[in-house]
Amino acid sequence: MPPVLHTLFHQFHQRESIVLRNASTALVTTVLAAAALVGLAAPAGAADGRVGVRETVCAQDLYVRTEPVGAWMGTLYQGQTFLVEQVNGSWVYGFAYGDINRHGWVQNGWFC
Repeated sequence: MPPVLHTLFHQFHQRESIVLRNASTALVTTVLAAAALVGLAAPAGAADGRVGVRETVCAQDLYVRTEPVGAWMGTLYQGQTFLVEQVNGSWVYGFAYGDINRHGWVQNGWFC
């Protein structure tokens, strides 16, 4: 192989290795960060809501919405209560006591 081609091939290979190493590092960092967030998502002892039960909020704060992933209408704080009337996947519908005092949807899994 002529020296010029050899040099160009070597430079290309070095750049390709750096790009792959950076991409691998970014991927590992992203996966570790996501795993950490999942581990921190719910407080220890948090539980799903049960229909007919007035549950206590275990999370620091819990948004009450007009529908699942809908508009925000208020916030329940740790220690306040929510009467679960319906479960729909990862969301529950019911009555939010405390400062809100109206019906709405909250994410399930944040009760004590």
